[in-house]
Amino acid sequence: MKIWKTAAFATAIALLNGTTAMAACGITEGRISVVGNEFPAIQSIAKRMGDCAATGVELKSNLTADHQKINVAGMQGNPAEYSSAIIANSSIVALINEDVIRPLDDLMAMYGAAIPDGQKIVIDGKVMAVAFMANAQTLAYRKDILDQIGVAPPKTYEELLAAAKLIRDQGIMANPVGGSYAAGWNLAQEFVNMYLGYGGAFFVPGTAEVAINNAQGVDALNMMKSLTEYMNPDFLTHDSNATQAEWEAGNVALMNMWGSRMQNLMDDVGSEPVVYENTKVAGPMTVGGGTSPATTLWWDGWTVAKNVSDADAAATFQAMAYASSPDILTPETMNQAVWLLAGYTPDAVSEGVLAAVSAGTTPYPMLPYMGLLHTALGDNLADFLQGKESAEQALADAEAAYSTAAREKGFLK
Repeated sequence: MKIWKTAAFATAIALLNGTTAMAACGITEGRISVVGNEFPAIQSIAKRMGDCAATGVELKSNLTADHQKINVAGMQGNPAEYSSAIIANSSIVALINEDVIRPLDDLMAMYGAAIPDGQKIVIDGKVMAVAFMANAQTLAYRKDILDQIGVAPPKTYEELLAAAKLIRDQGIMANPVGGSYAAGWNLAQEFVNMYLGYGGAFFVPGTAEVAINNAQGVDALNMMKSLTEYMNPDFLTHDSNATQAEWEAGNVALMNMWGSRMQNLMDDVGSEPVVYENTKVAGPMTVGGGTSPATTLWWDGWTVAKNVSDADAAATFQAMAYASSPDILTPETMNQAVWLLAGYTPDAVSEGVLAAVSAGTTPYPMLPYMGLLHTALGDNLADFLQGKESAEQALADAEAAYSTAAREKGFLK
């Protein structure tokens, strides 16, 4: 069994000094087509790629919350529709499993002298991606609301539930908790976070055999259900975009949210001053008396498609290296992410992710079969949260779905 590893986040963050800036883009030919998520840091990278749109260069980007549903299919053609996918710990696994991205070592030798080792994602001895930011889900809270009920920012999910009850009981908000619980990928991610917080292990050690139908799995689901009792009744439709909208509308006071979204929550766009001026960030919470944060640590980075010409691969590598170089850091972009780039200076908006790093948060597992489990979880946990079946049955359903998929892929006999 291969276990894929990435550079340690703490090491990467420590290596932010001494990196030289990239030269101007300088590409004169080639096709560059990028698919990725749509949060601010990636939007800024796509905008900077525009500098590469010289005569003879075809350049386009598709930034969408549905990027994980389309990136594999979009890179399987020959030539691939997308010459690069911006990915994270989990989503690179599917691209490698489907053999749609290329090792970057040759391109790195020709065009990547300015990229430090701390950003190189090495899998089975080959550079498969270049990371540009760290990410984690951490606590966002409304300081004015917590002051009103007289409690400190929660450090545990149990404290969050107690605060939510006070907010509702005092008539301040009907549904004060937010969360990206949309059935599918988001819901599965929330389970992964909570399960790790309870100390759970996803697989039998040294195997691809799933092992989540246990006390930790049941505890994780029960805590998730307790949280949903303080959420908008439509929580199973709320992805990060919808959850952000709930916050900006002033309907939510406490939530676990991506660090990459915090800049949006804290700026003056989309919400009233009483909301954005009182939006604060804290580190990830623990649960069940555990000491490991109930969240996962992530990197975001870029890849190059396998099924494109060498000329398009070279153009794509150069454009992405240019767009994600330290020169991207400006007063406008500095607080959009915890950048793994020289010259990055953290501000309040980044405190949550940096706290997650300091707390030794577990990185999302980069196992070739973890994506299959993630999909199975996303497809099978909603029934429990809707009261249609027991926690044990939901976990059994997820295990069965995973095992079927893992056998089809050859990970299980």
